[in-house]
Amino acid sequence: MLYRKLGRAGLKVSGISVGSWRTFGQTVDDPTTLACMQTAYDAGINFFDGAEGYGNGAAELAMGKVFKSVAWPRDTYIVSSKVLGIGPAPTQRGLSRKHLVEACDAALQRMHLDYLDLYFCHRPDPDTPLEEIVHTMNELIQRGKIFYWGTSEFTPADLESLYAIAAREHLVGPTMEQTCHSMLNRTRVDGQLLPLFEKHGLGTTIYSPLAIGILTGKYNDGVPDQSAIAKGDDWMKKMLTPAVVGKARALTAVASDLGMPLAHLALAWCLKNPNVSTAIIGATRPQQVMENAAAADQVEKLTDEVMQRIEVILKA
Repeated sequence: MLYRKLGRAGLKVSGISVGSWRTFGQTVDDPTTLACMQTAYDAGINFFDGAEGYGNGAAELAMGKVFKSVAWPRDTYIVSSKVLGIGPAPTQRGLSRKHLVEACDAALQRMHLDYLDLYFCHRPDPDTPLEEIVHTMNELIQRGKIFYWGTSEFTPADLESLYAIAAREHLVGPTMEQTCHSMLNRTRVDGQLLPLFEKHGLGTTIYSPLAIGILTGKYNDGVPDQSAIAKGDDWMKKMLTPAVVGKARALTAVASDLGMPLAHLALAWCLKNPNVSTAIIGATRPQQVMENAAAADQVEKLTDEVMQRIEVILKA
């Protein structure tokens, strides 16, 4: 599939991409957003991920200010948006034809773009027939509003149904899936989705490769007062179990032996997976972008012996 080639050649240079959940337009001001995105672009990172639900559009508005102000040729970078819903009315959420089209137009307006490279169904919508989703996404392709479409956290069964509908109707099926993947959460990429990669050429844009910061080692000795988990939702706090902390500490030792920080090990481990097209990272400062981008240079250090050592820790 083209996305496989795009995801491993044109979609990224470093293997790292930049997301905007809880950062741009929310906890990060406009000058810092510009600095982070410019630093990423200059470092060879050319994929920027947004969503209408991130800050109720605030993230894409902030990204749009950057796209409007910089002089990057449009064919040198990739932009995605995800549709889920940001309003209370039934017509302002879900994956109906009405909302898919209007959300796409709204995202383009927020980001000052003529088209989206990638457009994701952010989560499944049980109230909309899969046939309607396939047809509407193809209409958006035909109108030049998007190039590729995909899903996020869809079941393998629904994905197979989407492919079947597209094949039957001679339409373009989903090309990419955005899903959670990290050393601490391998259920989807290394399990549920595995049969789809070779069968359909499915690409992946993974999020939370650092497990909301746990795989940076910052929680190895407790929860800092101003950390994401300290200020975050209950589901974040529930992730930080004694067993998880134990794994993070053991992985920190592996990273130290290899001469790299734990964050680099965690990102390099994701990028080594042939079914990971790109790993999305968040950034609140330019230095963080550079630190994470450098992880791509560490992949070659993950030999079979190192991977086996990591596997023992993860299975403990």
